[in-house]
Amino acid sequence: MFAAESLVRTLINQGVEVCFTNPGTSEMHMVAALDRVEGMKSVLCLFEGVATGAADGYARMAGKPACTLLHLGPGVGNGLANLHNARRAFAPVVNIVGDHAVAHAALDAPLTSDVAGVCAPMSRWVGTVRTASEVSTLAVEAVRQSYGPERGVASLILPADCAWSDQEPDVIETVDLPPLRPVSDASIEAAVKALSAAKSPILFLGNDACLEEGLEAAARIAAASGARLFMDTFVPRIARGHGRVSPKRLSYLGSEAIQELAGCDLLLIAGTKAPVAFFAYPGERGEFTPDGAQTLTLGGPADDIIGAMNALAERLGPAEPVPAPERSQMPKIFPDEPLNPGYVGISMSRHMPENSVLCDDATTSGMGVFPWTGAGPKHDWLCLTGGAIGAGMPQAVGAALACPDRQVFALCGDGAAAYTLQALWTQARENLNIINIVFANHSYLVLNFELARVGAGEPGPAAQQMLSLDNPKMDWVKLAEGFGVPARCARTAGEFDAALHAAVKAGGPQVIVAEI
Repeated sequence: MFAAESLVRTLINQGVEVCFTNPGTSEMHMVAALDRVEGMKSVLCLFEGVATGAADGYARMAGKPACTLLHLGPGVGNGLANLHNARRAFAPVVNIVGDHAVAHAALDAPLTSDVAGVCAPMSRWVGTVRTASEVSTLAVEAVRQSYGPERGVASLILPADCAWSDQEPDVIETVDLPPLRPVSDASIEAAVKALSAAKSPILFLGNDACLEEGLEAAARIAAASGARLFMDTFVPRIARGHGRVSPKRLSYLGSEAIQELAGCDLLLIAGTKAPVAFFAYPGERGEFTPDGAQTLTLGGPADDIIGAMNALAERLGPAEPVPAPERSQMPKIFPDEPLNPGYVGISMSRHMPENSVLCDDATTSGMGVFPWTGAGPKHDWLCLTGGAIGAGMPQAVGAALACPDRQVFALCGDGAAAYTLQALWTQARENLNIINIVFANHSYLVLNFELARVGAGEPGPAAQQMLSLDNPKMDWVKLAEGFGVPARCARTAGEFDAALHAAVKAGGPQVIVAEI
């Protein structure tokens, strides 16, 4: 046995059961260890951004980390964008990065780089194995650090000679992992007093507060206090569908968000922070909290916010529950109407199975789908927390492996999908139950919108070319089929409805190109 086997066995003992890999020469002993040791599934990804995005999606749905296996500094560099999304989602990820053998690094070979420096911006912890004897202990520390208590990316750098060493460090059995921090009684009592004194309070939710148990507690708090319920615009995971309370999703547009929060005299924050604009705009405020309103934080991402909200609801006392939406009848589809995101949302509410998972990387189109699914089948909606596009198809890979009995959807803009379309190959190889909906508007539509918002004027020919994807248009049916995934194109509401019904029935990976 070589040291890498001890590392894999130790990770398995800590509950790490999946590895998303894009290895190179420095990682070959880890590859061999994953082959020899039973208990960890290895999933090959053709691009590191797919591996890191899949680890993010897995963590959000499984509530525990998968690991990655990436090749030196350039490999982890390729995966940084989706590690950024994972960091912003407070998703636990164990990011294993191979490095040159310790003595070889001094030779400054072509792939030599500052691996720790590349990992650091997206990691809450970076550790480097210095000798083979540290392999198991640092593997445990990486898992512990991914759990936080503020969960996130823990990067472990593994030099090749520490992996190939025939020294056999002890395999470490299961250890206790850090729990979320309890919220103090004083903080809960302060929230009771503030809600009792407020005339127009808002309970502002994010992260774990938007899971089903958190929303149930939020409904009880709202019923007892009269608070309005809002949530972050981009939440890691939202429990939605009939029978579940649906907070108002704060508008992405700053002027609209300010209007939505206007008049509140208390912003009680649960699981997140006070809302701010995604970007700065000339003459607009970056902070959305109304002037004069009290801001009080019940707890943040590192805190046991669900426990705190349940305790707060108990102290406020019983009240009539806030009504949750019943399963609604969807509006009639006019089959010959040109397709738009609203029709996609209606069809999804008609056909998606109960307890589906939706990975949203569709920016403008996703916002159009979202309202139509709120009273549809129960589902979990994963948002683009960090704004780094190219997350949807990889996230869907991880979600499907975490929840193999659930239907998974990836909602992708065509520009976003082009970042990580290699995920389709992994979906086909693993025969994952994923329906990828690619909104083909043949432009970076959100940037056309943003160009006007920032006051940069009307786009001229050069600017239009930088925002357009229609010269040439991408043929998503051929691209999908080239990666082994069946695909069809829909241009009308009726064509999309029929395509979605057929895709759900067929199972396995599918692509529907929504021409809008």
